[in-house]
Amino acid sequence: MAFAEQGVLPSLEILFEHMADAVYLLDPVTSNILWCNRAAYADLGLQTSEVLHHSVLSLQKDVQGLPQWADIAQVIRTADCYTFVGRHRHQDGGEIPVEVNTTHFNHQGRDYFLSVARNISKRLSLDEASSTRDERLRFALEQAMDGLWDWNLLTDAVYFSPQLKRMLGYGPDEMTPHVETWKHNVHPDDRDQVMSLIDQHLRGRLMRFEAEYRLRNRNGHDIWVHDRGQVCERDAQGRPTRMVGMVQNITDRKLLELRLEKMASIDDLTQIPNRRAGMAALAQQIALSERSGGALSVGVLDIDAFKSVNDRFGHAVGDEVLHQVARLLRQTLRPGDLVYRSGGEEFVLVLPAAGRETADAIAADIHAAFEAKDWEGDLGVPGVTVSIGLASYPQDQPLLHKLLDQADLALYRAKESGRNRTCRAGDLLAAPAPSASMID
Repeated sequence: MAFAEQGVLPSLEILFEHMADAVYLLDPVTSNILWCNRAAYADLGLQTSEVLHHSVLSLQKDVQGLPQWADIAQVIRTADCYTFVGRHRHQDGGEIPVEVNTTHFNHQGRDYFLSVARNISKRLSLDEASSTRDERLRFALEQAMDGLWDWNLLTDAVYFSPQLKRMLGYGPDEMTPHVETWKHNVHPDDRDQVMSLIDQHLRGRLMRFEAEYRLRNRNGHDIWVHDRGQVCERDAQGRPTRMVGMVQNITDRKLLELRLEKMASIDDLTQIPNRRAGMAALAQQIALSERSGGALSVGVLDIDAFKSVNDRFGHAVGDEVLHQVARLLRQTLRPGDLVYRSGGEEFVLVLPAAGRETADAIAADIHAAFEAKDWEGDLGVPGVTVSIGLASYPQDQPLLHKLLDQADLALYRAKESGRNRTCRAGDLLAAPAPSASMID
């Protein structure tokens, strides 16, 4: 197939036909060979028509499948010139050591890769070719991504590239080249998952290893990385003997994701979980109690006469009351308890492993904390009180998914009964606290 059929200037075809180096025109997506010069098919021992039935994947021994080609293609698109040292397959079954320089261009709206492959067999002995191939491959991969690791699965020796060492804050000779060094640096909370993914890849259950996790740097701080790896060598029985991977520092991206995640789940005013996040947490606790049969209590809490605070003192003071209420609730609840803002001046308490007696004691502690706080001295408003509706599993409600509704009904009864008290779905538990002021 001539260059002209690809829409490329015929004059370039004439020029490339007279070059001593092999020239290939490639499809960036499929790696198919669209055109090659005479030097290319002469090097391969093939006819022109035969070469055009091949791709980089079938002729280049060092590119293992389309996923790896996609990674290389992405680098080629962003680099001025991509240099790769590898091996081409000859028709007779032999290997040709080559140095390939590839560039990317667009012609008439279509993308192409142009590769110039130089046969370097005369320059290298077989041993030198093998050594140089590994070093040049490392060089190319190091330029492509932030860091490279090369794991000998037989000895557990690992080559860590200079970029990877710098990423973790180590000098050239400070990382012991062994897999245990890397395992030690993986965050303990991520280690099992990462090792499981690697094991699945080595067993052939995953096409390649890919994970986002935390690595501990030399200063003891964690960085987020995106790690991708693949088996590249096997023994005669097909067992993996070598695996290589590339590591990219994604800390900035991950921190942004976490900030956005927090913004989506945290109430901006009170800095406690919002209704969406709180409902998700409540659903998890309900599922846990369903499996274990353990106790669970839910409370719905409302600030008494909160509208009058906004009317008399303004919304700025009202917002500060909400903020102070949330903080007071966090301070009063047990570790492991959850409070979230469900809307307006209403909050929901999720009390795991709390039966009736424990939940009643927590509600009493909340009332006492509100009574003890100097609201007038802190905010210039009379004492703030709250009404609470409680429902406990299994004593009050045998159906866990009904707990929130039952607690809401109990809150309604507490408000109707005079406020500043706790009520349950089935009975009235407490009388008004006489020493606490009501805001009307």
